[in-house]
Amino acid sequence: MTARPETERQQFFITRSYEAPRALVWRAFADGEALAQWWGPRGFTMTVLGFEFRPGGTFHYRMDGPNGFTMWARFTYREIAEPERIVFVNSFSDAAGSLSRAPFFDGKWPLEVLMTATFAEQDGTTTVTLRSHPIDATDVEEATFESNIESMTQGFGNVFDQLAAYLAKTGTNG
Repeated sequence: MTARPETERQQFFITRSYEAPRALVWRAFADGEALAQWWGPRGFTMTVLGFEFRPGGTFHYRMDGPNGFTMWARFTYREIAEPERIVFVNSFSDAAGSLSRAPFFDGKWPLEVLMTATFAEQDGTTTVTLRSHPIDATDVEEATFESNIESMTQGFGNVFDQLAAYLAKTGTNG
């Protein structure tokens, strides 16, 4: 099967505003140890296995769930325009960092998802918008992605709640 043209794709997006300066919110995305404090599913702990915040660099990490479930993932950074935008490919990986299928969805989840995070500040409030869509996905993978937008909205809502808590710990009201 072939992928649908990009103009026919349904993108996922979520926006959240934080009472924090853009530089602080940017650092939460641009530092591996900071990301480990808030990125990922609620209740999971993250271990940073590698972090190169530069175009072509990767962020490789392991997530350990409270039930003993472990999974690995990675970002491959495509574009970094400080402090306005980060474009990266998000994918599941194996322990060595090689691309792999999601450990769920019976092989129907896209191998790679392009994500764009934008940061805009006005009067001390920073708004983060995260947009994503599959890359080179089959029709089945596109349909699986689209059918999970509601679930992703809840999941990334939790991630952004964790970012708010992280920002509050760093001394701002997130």
